[in-house]
Amino acid sequence: MKRKMVLITTTIFAVLFFTGCANKASVANAECATIKDCAELAKKRKEELAQTEQQLTQTQQQLMQMEEQLQQTSKEIEKCKKMQNAKALKLPPTGLTLLPPDAKPGMCYARVVIPPKYKMERVRVVVDKGGEKVITIPPKYQWVTEKVLVREASEKIVPTPPVYKTVTEKVVVRPASEKIVVVRPAKYQWVSKRVLVEPEHTVWKRGKALYEGNNNSILSKRFNPSTGEIMCLVKVPAKYKIIRQKIMVEPPVTRKIKIPAVYKTVRKRVLVKPAGTKVIKIPPVYKTVRVKKLVEPAKVIKKEIPPRYAYVTRRVKVHDIEYKWEPVVCQTNITPGLIKNLQIKLKKLGYYKGPIDGIYGPLTQRALNAYQKEHGLAQGALTLQSCKALGI
Repeated sequence: MKRKMVLITTTIFAVLFFTGCANKASVANAECATIKDCAELAKKRKEELAQTEQQLTQTQQQLMQMEEQLQQTSKEIEKCKKMQNAKALKLPPTGLTLLPPDAKPGMCYARVVIPPKYKMERVRVVVDKGGEKVITIPPKYQWVTEKVLVREASEKIVPTPPVYKTVTEKVVVRPASEKIVVVRPAKYQWVSKRVLVEPEHTVWKRGKALYEGNNNSILSKRFNPSTGEIMCLVKVPAKYKIIRQKIMVEPPVTRKIKIPAVYKTVRKRVLVKPAGTKVIKIPPVYKTVRVKKLVEPAKVIKKEIPPRYAYVTRRVKVHDIEYKWEPVVCQTNITPGLIKNLQIKLKKLGYYKGPIDGIYGPLTQRALNAYQKEHGLAQGALTLQSCKALGI
């Protein structure tokens, strides 16, 4: 069913796609006024078609993914149903049968919990496992005077500063050069000059036929059948402009003058000996101190200690928790008088704190469970065993 839905969706999308392409093609034919416009429009429609095909491919992939997800979900649902059916068929992990055995007509039964039973017994336990007692005799020392090396002999590297001296030196402040001096300036004159602004050229201008019906005329040879127009090649003369220009008539007269170099006597610091290092030997250092010297080492003596026991009382489990079918009082065989007697008994014993109303509610249930738990009776319902124990 899900696969059919996916195929129907894909088919509808494809039909819409091709219908849109056909509509676009009809519109394109109407819009194609010239060959150039048709080529551009065809290129545009081709790009749109490629984009649409790409979108269709993406949509198909998404539909396939959705189909896979639906299949996985259906498999998980079927698995969960199988697990629920299997759990419903299995018996509870109590070792009980599905129905109470040896049931009597007119009796009601329920699965009840019998709490574990314990007893107190006196047991001998080890208080101290015993072992060995280790006695350590401390060592003996004596104070003596000794010469101790405080610092060993070593070498120290000390840097030596550089040595400089001051000398006098003649330095060029400004080198020798030459200077050009104008003796007589240049002479100029204004003249008029004709300059070409636009050269001679030809342009096409639209013309008109003298007689459109005469195909053998001279003017009709320039008639374009595809456009229905006449184009004339017209000659445009060149354009000139008169400008004034400043022209040198006589060049300037110059002369070179030599400028001597300028010197200055300065004093500067010159390195005579560079910086270096020298090694200085440092002698060892000794000190006389009092030292605690070992005279007799420590001793270890082992002594055996016997174990110690004691008797304690502890709680021992007699049997584990049990599940069994027990005859109970239910809605079929219960009476308000029985519930009132139950509430009165539980209230006298201090388990029930509610009113004596003959209704088996949460307060009565909690009080009964507390009484059954404390007296080691089966819990979970009002059993006949609990009624006998309460004397009702």
